[in-house]
Amino acid sequence: MSNTYGDWLKAQREAAGLTQQELADAAIMTRSHISHIEAGRRIPSEEDARRLDKALSTGNVLSSFLPGKNDGTIADFFEPARQLEQQATMIREFALNFVPGILQTERYARAVLGPAFPPKSDEERDKHVVTRLERAKILNDPVTPVVWALLDEAVLHRPVGGPDVMAEQLMHIVRLSETERIRVHVLPFALGFHPLMESMLTLMWFEDQPPVAYSEALRMGKVHDSPSVVRQLQSRYDLALSDALPLKESQALLRATVKEYAHHD
Repeated sequence: MSNTYGDWLKAQREAAGLTQQELADAAIMTRSHISHIEAGRRIPSEEDARRLDKALSTGNVLSSFLPGKNDGTIADFFEPARQLEQQATMIREFALNFVPGILQTERYARAVLGPAFPPKSDEERDKHVVTRLERAKILNDPVTPVVWALLDEAVLHRPVGGPDVMAEQLMHIVRLSETERIRVHVLPFALGFHPLMESMLTLMWFEDQPPVAYSEALRMGKVHDSPSVVRQLQSRYDLALSDALPLKESQALLRATVKEYAHHD
């Protein structure tokens, strides 16, 4: 992406006589985050941009001219993660209750994004679905990013959109895994408690920057870039993955669940 934004931030910081660390302290951010923004590797969240504006006394310039400013079809708290998702060379997803966005079919996405409060118009819902499917285009590249999907078994059995939609969605995941575009593992109900039961989790790796993690709960999400926190979340993922069904068994369970949905029609 163009680095006009990062160059301008660096120029304003230097004009104010601040080091990256001093600006990070003033804006309540990490120095590495400031460094990545200036180098054009990251885009700040709207809240981060507002704090940078305040720390540099630049009015609302940094928050008003964010690259790819959100058009409302992405939750503000998710926008930084979406930007990173597009740059990642490896993504490891954990899904607690429903299929991760980059793996969703159109009909499944429509079922997930349809019910809303306050209610949305048909046009607004269509825009959200298109945005969700745009994210999935990262899988059009046959190699990058490498994607692993760890699915709680609840994802398979919650009938989002009804049996027909679920059968189509789960077969989509099966095909992606059987063509080796993704790797999929299911955490079975029989396991009981596991280290990722608190929320969904996305781990991302990059060519030219440190790995990050993203966790999400109801109407809130957070990008974690502290190395110690990222390592802890990676370890939790690894522990859960070690208890998941192997690839072939996971594919077999997905196929069996597809057949169950087909019998409901």
